[in-house]
Amino acid sequence: MGKSGTYLGFDFGTHKIGVAVGQRLTGTASPLQTIRSEKNKVRFEAIDRLVETWRPDALVVGIACRVDGEDNPVTPLMRKFCRQLEHRYRLPVYQVDEHLTSFESRHILFGEAKLGARKVQELSDQMAAKLILQTWLGLS
Repeated sequence: MGKSGTYLGFDFGTHKIGVAVGQRLTGTASPLQTIRSEKNKVRFEAIDRLVETWRPDALVVGIACRVDGEDNPVTPLMRKFCRQLEHRYRLPVYQVDEHLTSFESRHILFGEAKLGARKVQELSDQMAAKLILQTWLGLS
């Protein structure tokens, strides 16, 4: 692992990408932002700023598969996103099963935090990224 112990986590979607930051020392992560765009240029400009600001040792991306382990229609796009991150930032990119993180993030925001539907919609992707990153920090 790197020197700073800082990592960025991503919940990839075709319309938006949730982003979280986490620390190796504490084993915790925090939601950062949701990048709302389908355009790679806009997405990567936002990620450029995050990488510059946080200077992570590695990047962690949630990969969704079906319950039986087979790829779903979005899985190849998630893997392509991982390759793009590796090539662009020259950082290790780790993949984590994100099977239920979107569902869990909505449950936390709606049920436990008692947020309204609009706020849940706004925050669910970055909360999912937080859960993905925390899962990885706990496993690595």
